[in-house]
Amino acid sequence: MTRKLLTLFFVLMMFSCSGNRSGNEQMIITVSIPPFRYFVEEIADHDFTVNIMVPPGSNPHIYEPVPKQIDRLRRSKAYISNGFLGFEQTWLNRFYEINSTMARLSLGNNIVPILTEHEHEGEHAEGADPHYWVSPKCAMGMASSVREILCRLNPEASVRYESNYISLVSQISGLDSLARELFSAYQGRSFMIYHPNLAYIARDYGLEEIPVEFEGKEPPPSRLKELIDLAREKKIMTIFVQREYDTRNAKAIADEIGADLEIIDPLSPDWEQATEDLITALYRSLKKTQI
Repeated sequence: MTRKLLTLFFVLMMFSCSGNRSGNEQMIITVSIPPFRYFVEEIADHDFTVNIMVPPGSNPHIYEPVPKQIDRLRRSKAYISNGFLGFEQTWLNRFYEINSTMARLSLGNNIVPILTEHEHEGEHAEGADPHYWVSPKCAMGMASSVREILCRLNPEASVRYESNYISLVSQISGLDSLARELFSAYQGRSFMIYHPNLAYIARDYGLEEIPVEFEGKEPPPSRLKELIDLAREKKIMTIFVQREYDTRNAKAIADEIGADLEIIDPLSPDWEQATEDLITALYRSLKKTQI
C-alpha cells in the first residue's frame, strides 16, 4: 500500500470511530460518479444530499477520495456503485467497512456487461467495461434499480418516486429513439476514440468503437501508425477524447489524417444533456464518413 493510501486509510478509520452527528441533517446517498447523481435526483427530487466520490473532471479509474467525502460516506444511507470501475476495486470494501449499515446497490448488476480485461497502469484489471451509463438502453435498467432502492430508503415517498421514475423513463426512451433513428443508416460504421468510453453505445446501436489506447496505456508508435492507416481506410474524420484525458496522441492522429478533435463529457452530472450531446456528436462524425 502506498504512503498516500495508508494515510487516507487511517483517516477513514478515524472518521468511522467518531461519534454520530446530531441534528436533522438531510439523508445522504453516496454515488461513485456524477452521472449517477442525475438518476437519484430525477427520481427523488432533492430528498437526499448526493455525495459523489469521483467528482467531475477526475479520472474514475484512479481517483482517491478526500476526507470530506469520507465523512459524508460515513453518514450515508446507501452507496450506489458502478460495479466495474478500478477505483471501486481499490476502495469499495474499505467504504463498506467505514459504514457497514448503509444499503448497497451496484448498477452493473442490472445490465449485460461487455467483458474485457482492461487495465490502467498501476491499477487492477477491470473484468468488464464500466462505461455502460452512456447507453440509453443500459440506463433503463439503471433507473429501475435506483427507483427500487429509493423506495426502500424512503417508503413514504414511494408514490412520488414512482411518478418521477415514469417521467425519467420517458426521457431515456426519447434518447433511445433518437439513437436508433440517427444510427439506423450507419450500421457497422466505425468511430475512433482515445479512451474506450462508448462501447455500450456501439454495441446497442450497431456501431464499431476503435480505441486509441493500447491495453489501457498510451499507444506505441507502431500502434499509432496502424490507427492512422485504419482511420484513412474507414474514412474516419473525427477523433473523440474524454474531457479528463490527454489529447496529444488523439491530436497526432487527427492532424495526420486531417480529422477534427472532439471533446466529450460522459462524466457530466447532467446525464440527459451529455448523452444527447454524445449521440448527436457520433451522428455528425458518421455523416462525415460519407464525404
